[in-house]
Amino acid sequence: MTEPLRSIAQRFPGVPTVEGAGVRLRRSFSNPEVPLFDPFLLLDRFGSSNPADYLAGFPWHPHRGIETVTYVLDGRVAHGDTLGNEGVIGPGDVQWMNSGSGIIHQEMPQRTEGALSGFQLWVNLPAKEKMSTPAYRGLSAPELPTVSTDGGTAVKVVAGTYGAVVGPVQGIPVDPTYLDVSVPAGGAFDLPTPTGYTAFAHAIDGRGTFGGTDTESVESGETVLFGPGRAVTAHAGDRGFRFLLVTGRPLHEPVAWYGPIVMNTRSELVTAMQELDHGDFIHHRRPIVEG
Repeated sequence: MTEPLRSIAQRFPGVPTVEGAGVRLRRSFSNPEVPLFDPFLLLDRFGSSNPADYLAGFPWHPHRGIETVTYVLDGRVAHGDTLGNEGVIGPGDVQWMNSGSGIIHQEMPQRTEGALSGFQLWVNLPAKEKMSTPAYRGLSAPELPTVSTDGGTAVKVVAGTYGAVVGPVQGIPVDPTYLDVSVPAGGAFDLPTPTGYTAFAHAIDGRGTFGGTDTESVESGETVLFGPGRAVTAHAGDRGFRFLLVTGRPLHEPVAWYGPIVMNTRSELVTAMQELDHGDFIHHRRPIVEG
């Protein structure tokens, strides 16, 4: 029996949140939704035309046990870390960082004309990878391939595949797909998805519908979690429809989470915090750059 198309299982409008040293953002999902979004932990959308909402940034802070994915749509974000990486993420750029056994970094938005906007996604690491050597991938916009269909849809491929095009981010334990999809007014899109994988979308702009039977539009700023099925399909409304589409293999492992550190047990969290207090948090300092 053929699996149905994926339909929307739940909708998440997002919650206004203040993080870092005072950055205003909108959080689509986080700790309470972990069982639903496994292996994904958190999705934040940052964006404002008022520098007071973002200039305080995210000063030096630790991570362990996760991967962070920062995708800048507009504006610029400077970063640095204990691996020795530093630079600026500009419009269309992606930073995919594996914190592994521990990294300390900072992300500082720069004042810009117009708006600053983008996303940060946290991806869980399996237990066997949580104390692995940290790694960093910095990808500029020209390095991210875009597929254009005959119907006018444009698909930027960060990770995973679309058609015959493979994204530059590869070798991630949860086998993710990460796409930025722009469908013109009245157009359609579909992506086959592996059985058992988690799949969600975040509406960036415009509006549209998902699935074979959904008729209620998804509006800009809303995140939707899909149920099981063989594919995600989308139809754009009269203003077009742009969205992130993300899929990944669930880990089905226990999650112990405190602040920027995500492990499997409380004892592992205690160890991490003790190491942070004693100055032993960083296990690897040699710069490792991928991509």
